[in-house]
Amino acid sequence: MKRSMVPVVSVLAAMVASLVVTAPQALADGRHRPPPGPRDLTGVLHGAQYEIRVPARWNGTLVMHAHGYRDAADHPGEVDDRSAQAFVDDTVEQAMLAAGYAVAGSGYASNGWAVDDGLRDTKALVEHFTRVVGRPHTTLLAGFSMGSVIAFESMERYRGTYDGALPSCAVGAGAPRAFDGTLAVLSAYAAVYGWPAAWGRSPADVRDDLDFDTEVLPVIAGRLGAPGGAASFEFMRLVAGVPRGPEWPFNIWFFSTEGRAELERRAGGPVAQNRTHRYVVSAADRAYLAGIGVPGEQVDGYLATMMDDREGAQRTRRYVERYAEYTGRISEPVLTLGTTIDSLVPPAHIAAYRATVADAGRTRDLASVWTTGVGHCNFTAPQLVTAVQALERWVHTGRRPGTLPADLGFVSYTPPAWPQR
Repeated sequence: MKRSMVPVVSVLAAMVASLVVTAPQALADGRHRPPPGPRDLTGVLHGAQYEIRVPARWNGTLVMHAHGYRDAADHPGEVDDRSAQAFVDDTVEQAMLAAGYAVAGSGYASNGWAVDDGLRDTKALVEHFTRVVGRPHTTLLAGFSMGSVIAFESMERYRGTYDGALPSCAVGAGAPRAFDGTLAVLSAYAAVYGWPAAWGRSPADVRDDLDFDTEVLPVIAGRLGAPGGAASFEFMRLVAGVPRGPEWPFNIWFFSTEGRAELERRAGGPVAQNRTHRYVVSAADRAYLAGIGVPGEQVDGYLATMMDDREGAQRTRRYVERYAEYTGRISEPVLTLGTTIDSLVPPAHIAAYRATVADAGRTRDLASVWTTGVGHCNFTAPQLVTAVQALERWVHTGRRPGTLPADLGFVSYTPPAWPQR
């Protein structure tokens, strides 16, 4: 029996019509119109959870989200959070979608100082987005805190993957110098109180399974509450170059102890050094310390002890240099976003990054914007959307951003110099 060709032709016609409707349409500038949304996709890619969100009226720009540090579940009662968030939090996500941006984020394959996983997993998600949604006109990478290391390093390693980056609350000095800063905190503590052998071999080599909540927090909380304790901790803050902010002392002490312990496990040994550092306290800070009960001769004694107890770098430092120390050789726009008050990742990080980029001769590809926010990564949704829009305009027009709106909390600001060479 001969089959009728009418159904076959109809099916073929429908398929062709479908292809015509969904194929990207050329725009005047030669780019292609992105496929329609909305899309909300989740899954697991190479062991890392991901989330992709595309608005109904997508503007063609994909903004990748590189999240910050998450504590590894390495002590009793702790649970790993490796969930994915397409962008920062639900409020900011909605603001980004409303502005027309597609957003996507990976949970990374591990927690802790997971820069290696974050580099790989974020890039893999860009490639996955292209396969399952479509090729974006523009791909931007926004990284926050530890995620800023992923953003900075990605712009050097993966040229052509990202058209621009927004490292925010950014570790601009690089991971080696950042963790050297945690050594300064512990060296100052050891000079004042002596080094607790239970915490590890020395301030430069903490015990690899050191637990902040049960072993460190009770000790420093007790020291702070004792007579003269607050003044002693002010000496530690000042000599380490930590500005005042809500993260001092406890958040900083977490990274100085348990956070560094996790990193030392990854590296196979110590990662911080202070052999090249010179610890000083300014005349103004000396006067302040004397006024709160730490006289000059006591400050001099603490400084002498710190200088005598300095330790050099070991070969295991290479791990933290790889994840990551920057060359500054960027070739696409990098716009840093920071708050003027941040004691966990101080604004001096951006001064350090500017110097690195200047040494590489790439200053034209770097700009910075600041907000009056108080605290680490304390940005509003309008500030984040505005910063992304400024970066996108820079990518498309070649013009570096000027001053962003003051009524949104943006401010002109010059960060202080990095406290150590």
